[in-house]
Amino acid sequence: MKHTKLLTFSVFFLTLSLSYGQSYVGHSIDNYSGVQGIIYNPSSVVGSNLRADINLVSASIFGGSDYFGINLSDIVSSDGGFDFEEDSEKFPSNANNFFLNVDVLGPSFMFNLTKKSSIGFVSRMRANFNINNINGELYEAVVDDFDEDENFDFDSRNLSGTIHAWAEVGVTYGRILIEQPNHLLKAGVTLKYLQGVGSAFMSSPGLQGQYTASSETLETTGQLSYGTSQDFDADDIDFSNLSAGIGLDIGFTYQWFAERGDINLPSHKNPYKLKLGVSVTDIGSISYEDAKVSRYNLDASVSTASSEDDIEDFLDNNYANVEIDETAKIKLPTALHLLVDYRLSNKWFVSAQADLSMVEKGSELSTSVLNTATVAPRLETKWISFYAPLSFRQYGDVSFGGGLRLGPLTVGSGSVFTNLLSSSSKTTDVYVGLKIPLYR
Repeated sequence: MKHTKLLTFSVFFLTLSLSYGQSYVGHSIDNYSGVQGIIYNPSSVVGSNLRADINLVSASIFGGSDYFGINLSDIVSSDGGFDFEEDSEKFPSNANNFFLNVDVLGPSFMFNLTKKSSIGFVSRMRANFNINNINGELYEAVVDDFDEDENFDFDSRNLSGTIHAWAEVGVTYGRILIEQPNHLLKAGVTLKYLQGVGSAFMSSPGLQGQYTASSETLETTGQLSYGTSQDFDADDIDFSNLSAGIGLDIGFTYQWFAERGDINLPSHKNPYKLKLGVSVTDIGSISYEDAKVSRYNLDASVSTASSEDDIEDFLDNNYANVEIDETAKIKLPTALHLLVDYRLSNKWFVSAQADLSMVEKGSELSTSVLNTATVAPRLETKWISFYAPLSFRQYGDVSFGGGLRLGPLTVGSGSVFTNLLSSSSKTTDVYVGLKIPLYR
C-alpha cells in the first residue's frame, strides 16, 4: 500500500532538512540583519544600523519530530548510503508529532524615509507542514506498507495533519513613537497579500484500533476526514490555480540607553544597553473554494495484504465515506515572539528569545511553528557578526549551533553542533542568505 501524501511529504522533507535544512536562528535579531529582522519583528525596519538593505535571495528550512532521532555525522560518513527509515533512531509513542517550515525570501528591500520612519518590501515563498498526535507504530506501519511482524494497538486522539504552501508579498512601515535621551519606542506593521498554492489536510478526533500481523488485518474505530484544495498535489505543485488572502505582522521594540546625552544623535551611534521586543506574525488565513473533503467511517476490519492501492484507494475501497466540496479556510502559523537583548560591551551581546505558537496544537486546517526558547551570545560589528544560539525546543530537544554574517553573506544553523555530536537530535535547521547591505 502506497503512502499518504501527508506521510510521504513528511519523510521527504524531513530527509531534505537533514541535508539542506536552513533557518535564521540567531541572525534575525542582529542589528544588521535588515530584511530578515523585518519578518521576525516589523518594528526593526526603523532605527536600524543600516541605511538600506536589499535581499537578493535567502532560504531556510527548520524541521523536527519527536519520532525520529538523527546523528548528522552518521549521514555525512555514510557517503550517501544513509537510509533514513532504517538507520535513524526512533521514539514511537501514542502521540508523535512532525513539523517543517520552509521559507524562501526573494527580492526584498528596506530603506529609511526620515529619521523616524522607514518602509520595506518583502517577497517570500513558504510551506508549512504538521502532523500532530499520530501513533508512532501506526505511522511506521503505514510507511512500511504494513510489512510488520508484530501485533500492535494504537489510540491516536485528536490526530491532525496539514500541508500548506503559499506565496506572499508584504509592505512594511515602521515609525519611532517615543524618543527621549534614555528611552526609545518604535512600532512596525507588515500588511501581506497572500497567494495560496494549495493544501492537503486530515483529522480524526479519536482513531483507535489494532493490527494483527499473522492475518495482516487492521481493525479500526473512529472517523477520519481527508481533503485537498482543488487539484493540489504535494509531489507536483501547480502555481496556475492560486487563492488570495490577507495577512498581518505587527511588532514593537523598546530600547534603553544608559548614557545618551544628545537626543539628536542617531541611536546606532550611541548604542542601547537593553532592547525588548514583542511581535505577532502571520495573522490571517487563506480560503480555498471547492476543496474536496472525504469523511470516512473507520468502524471496520480490513486486510492490508494488498500492495497495489494507494492510501486514498485503500480508504475508498474499505471504508464507507461521503465526499463533499466545501471551502477550506487554512490558518497561517500565527506566532508570538519575545526578545530581550542586552549589550555586554561595545561589540558583545547576549539575547534571550521565545517563539511561541498561537495556534492550538492539533487544530484542524492550520499549521504552527515549533515552540522554542533560545539564549544566544553574539559578536556584532558592521561587517561581521557571529552567533552561538542554544535553544530549548518543543519535543524535548536541546540544540546548539552557530551562524556567521560576513558582509553580504549569511550562513549558519541553530543545531549544527548538536546534530553532529548527538545520536538522537529531534530538530535540525540550516540557513543561507545573500544581500546588499548599505551601511550608515
